[in-house]
Amino acid sequence: MRIIAIEDGVRRRVASGCFFFSEPPFLTASMATSAALFIPSSPASFSRAASISRSRLLSPPFLLPIARPLRFRRVSSSLAPSSAPSPVLDNSPSPSKTGKWQWNFDGSSVNVYYEEHEGKSAGNAKQILMIPTISDVSTVEEWRTVAKDIVAREGDVRCRATIVDWPGLGFSDRPSLEYNADVMENFLVQFINASDGPLANSEGELVIFGGGHAATIALRAAGKRSIRPASIAAVAPTWAGPLPIVFGRSSDMESRYGLLRGTLRAPAVGWMMYNVLVSNEKSIESQYRSHVYADPENVTPSIVESRYNLTKRKGARYVPAAFLTGQLDPVTSREEFLQLFGELEGKMPILVVSTAGAPKRSKAEMDALKGAKGVTKFVEVPGALLPQEEYPLTVAEELYKFLQEHCGSKS
Repeated sequence: MRIIAIEDGVRRRVASGCFFFSEPPFLTASMATSAALFIPSSPASFSRAASISRSRLLSPPFLLPIARPLRFRRVSSSLAPSSAPSPVLDNSPSPSKTGKWQWNFDGSSVNVYYEEHEGKSAGNAKQILMIPTISDVSTVEEWRTVAKDIVAREGDVRCRATIVDWPGLGFSDRPSLEYNADVMENFLVQFINASDGPLANSEGELVIFGGGHAATIALRAAGKRSIRPASIAAVAPTWAGPLPIVFGRSSDMESRYGLLRGTLRAPAVGWMMYNVLVSNEKSIESQYRSHVYADPENVTPSIVESRYNLTKRKGARYVPAAFLTGQLDPVTSREEFLQLFGELEGKMPILVVSTAGAPKRSKAEMDALKGAKGVTKFVEVPGALLPQEEYPLTVAEELYKFLQEHCGSKS
């Protein structure tokens, strides 16, 4: 099948079943770019949707109206020597301990996977919670090298780290919940405050490192005082899902998002669409090379295989369906995004780690935080949407400097 994509106003032939944007804030772009172009303008039954052929989906009226040409963006891969990535997954560090914590929500008991990483001197160590970037391939693996590096340091701040998978993602259970930003925030609050959890008795001393939407959800919870961390580091923070960041949130688009979300959650057609659009190695590799990583050469076969395996877990499509369509967005505008930081002014130190190679729209939201109220420190590192995995040692260095500057006296 030959499919025509638009690139800077010029048609481009792509020998695959997916269209690729450079903008969606993580791997769900493969789902976003393909599915976004097929969303029906009026509701249809799932049985009818299941009978629609792939060629039919590529014909009007299923194409979404596009106000301007889609642009494909090439990210420079030139990096300073000190920014060279360390091997990811090929030599992935092992955690000191793994466990499952039970999250109770809406009548369901969900087993949530977490890892603990400790150095040689774990006593009197600063407790850090690392939260993965939300995406359909979200996993604790993205933080492992950062965790191992930080806990091994023997400076004036000693650390121990806990990395947790979101419910519905990674190695956690994936029940068919109605996932949205409130549900994810509920989980985070319960996990941090649980007397039977790995972070028990850490109130007021906990430091949170979050990537993408995870950072923004943590900031929202902190603003409500539902959690009381000592400080927060937002790494490549985002707030808009793949479809809303490209197509907006008009009432017409929200209706289409709802239809797509329902279709993806449906028993038969949902798996079919998910497998075609996301759960294949070529799609995953293409997305990592195009905008998840800044340097395509850093995308290894082991990363692709690991992420592909995650997409095959039971219930894998439920959270991605919500993320893709904006249900996991903690805010709906840049103004609200900035307000989350501003509300924490003077209450805790906040670090923002932006990236040099982030997609244009995501980069604009990160750059809006430079000098913003509530942002204690703003730094830029190499990378795109997953710098903590692509350039873990560079990110670890910036995070540890932040700990030394703001937590050293309490270690």
